[in-house]
Amino acid sequence: MHNKTIAELAKGLADGDFSSVELTRHFLGRIDALDSQYNSFITVTPEQALAQAKAADETRASGHAKALTGVPMAHKDIFCTNGVLTTCASKMLANFVAPYDATVVSNFNHAGMVSLGKTNMDEFAMGSSNENSYFGAVKNPWDLKAVPGGSSGGSAAAVAARLAPGATGTDTGGSIRQPAAFCGITGLKPTYGRVSRWGMVAYASSLDQGGPMARTAEDCALMLNEMAGFDPKDSTSLKKSVPDYTEGLDQPLSGLRIGLPKEYFGKELSAEMSDAIMASVKEFEKLGATIQEISLPNTMLAIPSYYIIAPAEASSNLSRFDGVRYGYRCENPENLEDLYKRSRGEGFGKEVQRRILVGTYALSEGYYDAYYRKAQRIRRLIQQDFLNAFNEVDLIMGPTTPTPAFDLGSNSDDPVQMYMEDIYTLAVNLAGLPGISVPAGQINGRPVGLQILAGHFKESQLLNAAHQFQKATNWHQLAPSSGE
Repeated sequence: MHNKTIAELAKGLADGDFSSVELTRHFLGRIDALDSQYNSFITVTPEQALAQAKAADETRASGHAKALTGVPMAHKDIFCTNGVLTTCASKMLANFVAPYDATVVSNFNHAGMVSLGKTNMDEFAMGSSNENSYFGAVKNPWDLKAVPGGSSGGSAAAVAARLAPGATGTDTGGSIRQPAAFCGITGLKPTYGRVSRWGMVAYASSLDQGGPMARTAEDCALMLNEMAGFDPKDSTSLKKSVPDYTEGLDQPLSGLRIGLPKEYFGKELSAEMSDAIMASVKEFEKLGATIQEISLPNTMLAIPSYYIIAPAEASSNLSRFDGVRYGYRCENPENLEDLYKRSRGEGFGKEVQRRILVGTYALSEGYYDAYYRKAQRIRRLIQQDFLNAFNEVDLIMGPTTPTPAFDLGSNSDDPVQMYMEDIYTLAVNLAGLPGISVPAGQINGRPVGLQILAGHFKESQLLNAAHQFQKATNWHQLAPSSGE
């Protein structure tokens, strides 16, 4: 059963081939037997999962089942879950049990899906390798010596290893798409404001966006149907009608205009990666699309502007973790100042501390205009580059990452090199655009991801293109041998 997609599992449940309880026990058994080698879960919730599965079977028997009723999934441990640990993979929140559900979690509960547990991640979503976790690094199911990507690496690894058919992720600068690429699955970052951020612990509020991670574009469409929508509890949520994202999956691609940014095929991209991406682009040509070169001239400014804006917002958002109200508190503080300093110094990991310091510096008196304001101006230029490009083409394609998954520990002492792994994904968040990564090849046994971008609220077009590509190729069907 674990080799079936979400769509196939939903059909199996509807046809009575198996029950949700049987399905849930199967996946819980795989987690118990296999996850010790991946470390993809922080918390597994077997009792809750089986209770939800039993309720789903009763709902189906009564004739009131929805499309995904009874299908298991997992949540990135950044989404608040009522009565279950929500740690953000940090010592700071290692004992925090959320008293409510995030809107995304509530939506999936309402759909009747079964939560298997909470997946590992980079601490407070800060990282590109899932090595910045208080609970230990996650390993890539395709090669246990490799990283799974970050920050949603636990979700990506769990789906790739067939421990869960789908999972939630969050994307601040590529944290859904990059791990999806490294782990050979499909990951969608929706338009900013399309999915509620309420109950999703904030990293950088103007950039964060939740999205689905699964094996196929069709599965992501099914999940996005439940995730998307206006939420009055989220001030960044946009009041816009939600289409059925599965309806347009089978539209032909004849006449589709695809742009290839010349900046995405520079010296940062290896020849092997370039060949794999161009082979995928040729598949779209066979499907009737036309290809043309375009330019996104401010691409190289995405990294410096992002690493001013995101840490600045993180500095503000993470100020609430002070040892006073909830979360980690140092032992025997001498006074309030000592409580603040030691609680934060002991509770936050090195990467989180680094970004808080950078952000605080950028927002400090005398540096705000020189750094933060200038970064916001560059952000506007980057957004305009995309708007100009979408006047010429329907979709933009290129690599999701400059390399396949790198080895664990290889970039740990070089944060700048680690930041370069996000060179093709950061600009998308700065512009608030939707993007998807789909499996598009392998290099030395490690997956390659093709990134597809569209205009604001064009998720249906993205999913249609990705689905048609997956009907013509089989990269998304491959499974790592470590989970057999």
